[in-house]
Amino acid sequence: MMKKYMLAVLVDNRPGVLTHVSGLISRRAFNIESISAGYTEEPDVTRINVVVSADNETELEQVKHQLAKLVDVIKVVNVSATEHITRELVLIKVRATSETRADIINIVNIFRAKIVDVSPANVVIELTGGQKKIDAIIEAISDYEIIEIARTGAIALSRGPIPAKKM
Repeated sequence: MMKKYMLAVLVDNRPGVLTHVSGLISRRAFNIESISAGYTEEPDVTRINVVVSADNETELEQVKHQLAKLVDVIKVVNVSATEHITRELVLIKVRATSETRADIINIVNIFRAKIVDVSPANVVIELTGGQKKIDAIIEAISDYEIIEIARTGAIALSRGPIPAKKM
């Protein structure tokens, strides 16, 4: 059975590095569940958060080893192996009429989400949380017409004072 693993890949902040990392993973026939990249506390370092599916730890170690060989890769950390915090952001555009708006607002409040945009015909909902929470609000709001969904993919940090670059 496939298991999902969260990797933090610290790389030099250069054009094309994300393509090299994602290409290597896909060439090894691993499925990328989500991928996101952004600046870190160091301006010349980018953190790529990748959720990959693998059959076991041995396969995961092979991917980590191959990633570490890439020239621009500084460090590869299996965040899943540590105590960590994972979050994802979703924006959901939902059709909202005067009859359905109050029901949609109730669902938003239950999930502690926010309405970040309102028009006469729709609302945009923002929610940050784990994958299960985001899946649950999508399910709850699916009785209304979902016009569009945008998800960031998962990001994670290890708990405690030690950053990924020192793991």
